[in-house]
Amino acid sequence: MTIRPVFGLAGRGGGGDSPGVTNRSASPRSARRPEWAGRNYVLLTAATIVTSLGANGALIATTWAVFESGGDAGDVGLVAMARFLPLVLFLLIGGAVADRIPRHRVMVAANGLNFVSQAVFAALVLSGTAELWQMMVLTGLCGVGQAFFNPAAEGMLMSSVTGEQASRAFAFYRMAMHGAGIGGAALGGALVAFVGAGWVLAIDAAAFAVAGALRAFLDVSDIPERKPGGGLLADLREGWQEFIGRPWLWSIVAQFSVVVALIGAVEAVYGPLVARDELGGARPWGIALAGYGVGTVAGAILMTRWKPRRMLLVGTLGVFPIALPSAALAIPLHPVGLTAVMFVSGVAMEIFGVSWMTTMHQEIPEEKLSRVSAYDWFGSTALLPLSTALAGPAESAFGRTESLWGAVALMTLVTALVLLVPDVRNMTRRPHGVPAAKGGAGPAVDAPVAAGGGPVGAAGAVPAPAPAPGASADAEGALRRNG
Repeated sequence: MTIRPVFGLAGRGGGGDSPGVTNRSASPRSARRPEWAGRNYVLLTAATIVTSLGANGALIATTWAVFESGGDAGDVGLVAMARFLPLVLFLLIGGAVADRIPRHRVMVAANGLNFVSQAVFAALVLSGTAELWQMMVLTGLCGVGQAFFNPAAEGMLMSSVTGEQASRAFAFYRMAMHGAGIGGAALGGALVAFVGAGWVLAIDAAAFAVAGALRAFLDVSDIPERKPGGGLLADLREGWQEFIGRPWLWSIVAQFSVVVALIGAVEAVYGPLVARDELGGARPWGIALAGYGVGTVAGAILMTRWKPRRMLLVGTLGVFPIALPSAALAIPLHPVGLTAVMFVSGVAMEIFGVSWMTTMHQEIPEEKLSRVSAYDWFGSTALLPLSTALAGPAESAFGRTESLWGAVALMTLVTALVLLVPDVRNMTRRPHGVPAAKGGAGPAVDAPVAAGGGPVGAAGAVPAPAPAPGASADAEGALRRNG
């Protein structure tokens, strides 16, 4: 599944040239810059740092803007729902559009929409005239922009790096994103207190403008022009076939539809309630969330050095510790223990996140990345509104402690079930240019790999062989990506 930081529910995405070909990353660059950090990758990472700084501060500012206008906790929930629903409703369309037209144009247009909506939101708050319906409409427009941005950004990021260095590039990108998110939340909270929510929203609008300008300079000249398809519905159908034809893909997305839903309920409802009633107030919960954020950065740093061979198996095993915060709240642990558990959960989330992105990069054809990513996003978030809505009734019916232990049990169960899928256990990291075997679980040939990417034969490097008739969609996809 497309993983984003769950505790904090921040977003994820990125951009560039087609893997398997020499992209603009291979042009002359500063000697201080790693080989995998090409021009597009640097632009995408810089833009993401800017928007992460602004967006995480804006999350706090939006809540305070609702309170300052006379709203209550229920109104905060309505504004949050107004952003979430368009995100879910338009994700699949956004993915199809991003595979139909150049992705960087979709990203720039989405950033432009977010800039306008946040700028108007800031102006209304600063003038003291913001009403609930206006905040819901403007936040909804941000959700629409995000629905188109996320699949395009993920496709661009995955196609901006080469296969050999993909995991390190993804880990560094996520480390930069999480670090900026932590800083943005801290800075945003301080600025709301000193200058008010309206100015923080204005800063977020400016961040979208700067990020859009950076993304406008992405070089897509090396990406082959996509052939016109049979229409939007045909594109969606083709993306669905690509998605459902891979058991490892749809099973993990189904798993995370449950995991994300449960963690969302813990974060939005149970965590703050336990902190209020058992831990002494909001401060310990805020520190625990900060511990999670630091854990994600530490996990990303770890994954810049570690390249597990069975990446999908290692990533899935890393999901088990993500249930620990729910258990810690059920006990409940002392705030110090809770923060430590949240840190471990953050590390585990990044082990999965980098492993997942690397797998997607290796297995999904470049021209279908955005559509598959859209199904991933959709599946990962589809149950979130239901889980948050049912969290309160579940507490009334079963009790808070029992509900938290139930969340632990469900997360553990769905993760264990995913391990029954053969490709999840057996898929291996392949040398760049080697296609998948049937089922996508490892190289099709056990041969040395030449510098050009193909297996080395008697006559030197040769193109990777075509998959045999009846081979899996994974094999065909790998061939088209790398051959």
